[in-house]
Amino acid sequence: MRISARADYAVRAALQLAACQDDGPLKAEAIADAQEIPHKFLEGILNDMRRGGLVLSQRGGNGGYRLARPADRISIADVIRVVEGPLVSVRGVRPPELAYSGPAESLLPLWIALRANVRQILEGVSLADVAGAGLPTTVTALAADPAAWTNP
Repeated sequence: MRISARADYAVRAALQLAACQDDGPLKAEAIADAQEIPHKFLEGILNDMRRGGLVLSQRGGNGGYRLARPADRISIADVIRVVEGPLVSVRGVRPPELAYSGPAESLLPLWIALRANVRQILEGVSLADVAGAGLPTTVTALAADPAAWTNP
């Protein structure tokens, strides 16, 4: 699985909004500066997040962006799906829509299992978890394995 710059920037922007939830709306420039995200690129991402119902925008001098619901009710998967679409696809097709034959027939359950694992992790971690450095124990256990940090 590859996390695109767009998905990474979207999650980082959402985390910045989560961390500043009680401070009122944040301007796109402030988010871009804090997370070192190109401002123009971020504007498009924030618009996708607004259309996807994750953020609200407010115009004016005191305007900016804020999360549409509490950070503990927005998963990392929610953010990625809004800006990228399905979490796991094969050639742009969702695994259940695929069909294989012959020796590749067992490939479909492999892709389904991969999707289930990705969902389990990304749907199980909220913006509040990451912003508060309180990742679930299942995630910290996976990350604690030294093999997870090496390139095969």
